[in-house]
Amino acid sequence: MSNTNLVVIPTYNEAENISRILYTLTTEVPTVDVLVVDDNSPDGSANLVKLFMKHTPRVHLLSRPKKDGLAGAYIAGFGWGLDKRYQAFISMDADFSHQPTDVARIVTGLVTSDVVVGCRYISGGEITGWGLTRQCISRGGNLYAQTVLRMPYKDLTGGFNGWNRRVLEKIDVRSIRSKGYAFQVEMKYRAHKAGFGITEIPIRFVNREVGTSKMSGTIFWEAAFRVLEMRRSYG
Repeated sequence: MSNTNLVVIPTYNEAENISRILYTLTTEVPTVDVLVVDDNSPDGSANLVKLFMKHTPRVHLLSRPKKDGLAGAYIAGFGWGLDKRYQAFISMDADFSHQPTDVARIVTGLVTSDVVVGCRYISGGEITGWGLTRQCISRGGNLYAQTVLRMPYKDLTGGFNGWNRRVLEKIDVRSIRSKGYAFQVEMKYRAHKAGFGITEIPIRFVNREVGTSKMSGTIFWEAAFRVLEMRRSYG
């Protein structure tokens, strides 16, 4: 363990992006280690990570036997990091939708806040490359979750977030069974209900330039139903 901060990056067929994101993070953000959680990508993403690991002890690989979704990858990655005694965790995508330059801001925010949310929908935040329909779906999903769960935060579905170790331990992250965007919402809801401080910072979200989006209608509807279940389960 070179640092106490761990960036967790799930991958499935991200060979076009993974080497570049690892290079950017390790050169521009010296205060973090990086864990790639790969779901047996047929395009060889894991092999590229292994090549990168030969040059730095700050990059790690957790290989899973099959594709099991974003939530499962994050849970496995957080669990790995907890076992390795990391103190702060940052979740982000491999495709440069989340800007590596913002990682340092999230790490700094975690010094004074339990949770730091990279927010697209506050002053200074923005989305680049999405059409009107995609933006409406995202904003509508966030408004729906805010209303049902009575939470004041603007970006409940976003995946660029920072978590202090004590938060992941308290909310029992390994017990979360939500998938897709519902996982992001449930993480924040559990933290909110447990009384942890959540800070939102503005980020610029950029639609991926290469590779394929993992978004689907199934993920969207699962999130909608899970939000209702959260309200019933946690009050």
